[in-house]
Amino acid sequence: MANLPLLEEAVEFAENPEPRCPCVLLLDTSGSMHGDPITALNTGLRQFCDDITQDTLASRRVEVAVITFNSEVTVVQDFITADMFEPPTLTAQGMTHIGSAIHKALDLLQARKAQYRANGVSYYRPWVFLITDGAPQGEPDEVVDSAAQRLAEDERQKRVAFFAVGVEKADMDRLAKISVRTPVKLVGLNFVEMFVWLSASMQRVSQSQIDEQVALPPPGWSTV
Repeated sequence: MANLPLLEEAVEFAENPEPRCPCVLLLDTSGSMHGDPITALNTGLRQFCDDITQDTLASRRVEVAVITFNSEVTVVQDFITADMFEPPTLTAQGMTHIGSAIHKALDLLQARKAQYRANGVSYYRPWVFLITDGAPQGEPDEVVDSAAQRLAEDERQKRVAFFAVGVEKADMDRLAKISVRTPVKLVGLNFVEMFVWLSASMQRVSQSQIDEQVALPPPGWSTV
């Protein structure tokens, strides 16, 4: 029975041989997100799911994974095509282990890309989309620093496209030290608009050629 996961994988890719466009949602569920922010985030996730599943091609090409982080890092949803994705309902508590969360996201991507390669499935550059309302908290600085170094190297090698979004009182200076791209600030709790943008962006990417530069829609939900 040891090879059952490999068999399931082979069947999955045989049934849907489309190239994959992996996207990890890296979501802050620490205590400070409690109340309106986590409610707005849950609404946004449902919107993302509704939007992306209306696009037949994107819903078969875009793969979503959800990782939450507070005092623990949890893979709430491993990679699944958007047409199968059911948004989780998130709750908020604990500290903000951003560094460990980034390592987990990059590990998950590495494993998934190995599965694509083993099954002869091509893939687009993966996206990691970090949403946080704070700064790293409750974990050693070395963990955060090593995550930032690893990200920088993966960006340089075009192994990942990492986006950081700061909510409310997020420490934007600290985020800028972690992310190669300039972090953006969410206007208010405009999670729905942000996820509509993410869905539209993923649809554009999934309909492009692999390695093609895609012009993304302007993010009207943010300020830099």
